[in-house]
Amino acid sequence: MSAESTWIIGSVRSGKTTRLMQKFQANLEAVQDQCQPAIVPPILVFAANSDNRIVLAERLVEAIAGTYPIQTTTPLGFTIDEVLLFWPLLIESLDLRAQFPMRLRPETEQELATQLWHLALTQGGLQQEGVSEYRMVRRTLDLYALSSAAGVLPEQIAELLETGFAETQGSPALWRAMGEAILEWRQWCLERGFLSYGLVSELYWRHLLPNPRYQQHLLKRYRFVCADDVDEYPAIALFLFEFLLKAGVGGCFTYNPNGGIRLGLGADPKYLSSLARYCQIEALSEQPTRGLAADWGETCVNRVLQPLWSEPVSLSAPEIQVLSTPSRSQLLRQTAETIINAVERAEAAPQEIAIITPGLDAIARYTLSEILGKAGIETTLLNDQRPLNQSPPIRALLSLLALVYPGNGRLLNRDAIAEMLVILSSAPNPEQPTLYTPDIDPVRAGLLADHCYAPSPTQPRLLPPHTFPRWDRLGHRATTAYQHLQEWIEQQQEQLQNRLLPTPLVLLDRAIQRFLWSGTHLSYEQLANLRELVETAQHYWEVQSRLPTTPDSRSNPIGQFIELLRRGTVSANPYPVRSLRSPQQSVILATIFQYRLSRMSHRWHFWLDAGSPLWLKGGAAVLFGAPLFLQDRLNKPWTEADTAQADEERLKRILLDLLSRTEERLFLCHSDLATNGQEQTGPLLSLVNSAVPLSSEPQSPVFTL
Repeated sequence: MSAESTWIIGSVRSGKTTRLMQKFQANLEAVQDQCQPAIVPPILVFAANSDNRIVLAERLVEAIAGTYPIQTTTPLGFTIDEVLLFWPLLIESLDLRAQFPMRLRPETEQELATQLWHLALTQGGLQQEGVSEYRMVRRTLDLYALSSAAGVLPEQIAELLETGFAETQGSPALWRAMGEAILEWRQWCLERGFLSYGLVSELYWRHLLPNPRYQQHLLKRYRFVCADDVDEYPAIALFLFEFLLKAGVGGCFTYNPNGGIRLGLGADPKYLSSLARYCQIEALSEQPTRGLAADWGETCVNRVLQPLWSEPVSLSAPEIQVLSTPSRSQLLRQTAETIINAVERAEAAPQEIAIITPGLDAIARYTLSEILGKAGIETTLLNDQRPLNQSPPIRALLSLLALVYPGNGRLLNRDAIAEMLVILSSAPNPEQPTLYTPDIDPVRAGLLADHCYAPSPTQPRLLPPHTFPRWDRLGHRATTAYQHLQEWIEQQQEQLQNRLLPTPLVLLDRAIQRFLWSGTHLSYEQLANLRELVETAQHYWEVQSRLPTTPDSRSNPIGQFIELLRRGTVSANPYPVRSLRSPQQSVILATIFQYRLSRMSHRWHFWLDAGSPLWLKGGAAVLFGAPLFLQDRLNKPWTEADTAQADEERLKRILLDLLSRTEERLFLCHSDLATNGQEQTGPLLSLVNSAVPLSSEPQSPVFTL
């Protein structure tokens, strides 16, 4: 056991990160004494995700005032950087083609895998009743990523699935087909230098980390390693940390036994906890410094998980109250009005309030944002990953692509043309320069789309405005804007024929500069959408340039790109991931997973849809087959009893985590009926029934609705 290594264990908000920073500063002097003055290796610092990494890096730099080099990263980010940096070693050891590797984005990975497995998806073994082609491809790719994060050979995936799953979830033939498809995908990527998420992790733990030459470089580069929230790390992170500690590198790690937010997405907290045997263990207080979990955590967990055995007394505490309505529409309105009243009476500031829900649908997002916005209260959605195709400017640019490039006429219709005319004719309002209004309003755009759009499968066109018999009804402003757009499109088509338009990326850049980029009128969300579109297009055509052109290959990459975005595969999440607009003055609106992942805390919590059954389910936070790749579950069958136990353990962690992040008040927002009209009978219903109704406090006028 190294005296320099420390294992800090504690619950939510118990001061683990603060203690990590103290240990970090205490070890700086020791590390400097061990090194030559001219050679100062950086301290390697890990965080669970990119947002946490940015926050941790800022705190560390401020604490040491830039006096010592640090390298902050995430487990996945470190793996990717190391594979790219030491790619020549992999070329040598695996006898690969000498070419620089290219990372694949998830949407590109999905598209290329679908093409590669086309026969198996349509005629072969990659078919399962009730599972779409898209879902089958996603599941197969996720299985590869899970196995790589767990340190499991891809050749063993089929066997693990057959052992772990019952016949009701698939057949041995399906598992073998998925295993064969993964091996085919792996070899296909290696031959072309493509790095998928699964392949990057496999290359690192299987080939790079065991390489003696790489190990020598690794030990020369780092003398100390810090890792925050290791309960969110994949199993292969243990391989790295274990190697460093055994080689004499000091370390400091923080661990939350009730964390595991990413359990189901590749994290293996139980396996990572075995790292403690190499460290001196430092246990922090079991109770966080502030939060309702200290007084009510155990009571609430018992009430939810053992409602029949809990004491039949009400939670008669002002800290926990119920806001209950018959319908969900009433619930959304009353929740918003409760927040408005509290803000107006200075009971709570917007930045002290969080609305947390197991599933954030468009109705709730729109209703809460609209009602609060009309009262002058902003809302911030955490990691709002709506598909790019939901943005009107993005749809307009895709329609423009289909107009300029031949062979995409089937991807257009008159509604899309009308929308494009409205969006791309926006001009500043003379009286309010920051307000932009379209030169072609929706009515005139509809008339132009009906009379001046000439559909064609190969070359659709916009005809001159006088083609419309009553074109004088359009007005000078709309006619001029339409003519400018029509002439611009014809110029791009002419340049395309003369080979002066290199890639669609150039066209997108020109269109954004010409029609959308007009100073400061674009919001952060609109800018994020446009940046993500450009980044996606750039990556897409970089990948296309590496694919060989064969008679059997799909001959319309433009149409393929348009369809990719229209399927909603791509969402707006460009780097940096954090908005430039400070969220400090707004109400946070988030799902359970995103809120926990952000490590936030608020004075007041509103748990929306408290009676929903989604509180018990992992949903998108649990990938298909994820439990089979936990180290303590390898080669063991996964039963319905295991699923029920995992759901209960997850719910317990959620309750303790959220209660620890609630500083003063919790409002359980419950409606008898869900949006679809079904009765709400979720696991938190026993908690809802035992808490004090909000209306039972007439002495507190702030909550009077």
